[in-house]
Amino acid sequence: MYPQKEKLIIGCRELIDFPELNLFGIAAKIDTGAYTAVLHCHNIREEHGVLYFYFLDPSHSGYNNQEQKFGKFSRKEIKNSFGETETRYIIKTIIKIGPKRIKSVISLTDRGTMRYPVLIGKRLLKNKFIVDVALQYHLSEKIKN
Repeated sequence: MYPQKEKLIIGCRELIDFPELNLFGIAAKIDTGAYTAVLHCHNIREEHGVLYFYFLDPSHSGYNNQEQKFGKFSRKEIKNSFGETETRYIIKTIIKIGPKRIKSVISLTDRGTMRYPVLIGKRLLKNKFIVDVALQYHLSEKIKN
């Protein structure tokens, strides 16, 4: 039997980082009902095999509207929260939640009407975290202290 890795307790909301995208302290909703992780982007376009997009965080006063570009990406049909299927671009990047750095698959879509610009699903959470819905920004607070 393999030794169990310690799972961190996180809240239903956490501040997370995308160090490869130069995005830090982004408010994320932890959603065990969702399968994948989603990042709010706009002006998503593909040119000559390169994916370009902008991230805009409406929940912070300091907007990061810097163009991002990715050479390795794919497309996938994903069912959104309304039950509709849409084609999304998929990238692999590092997500930092508390002390953990996780290389993860992220789908890109316009979440401009949603409260949180990032949604973290169970694919990323599995075997790494325990979600306590009574907590908010639990790991974020531990990092500040």
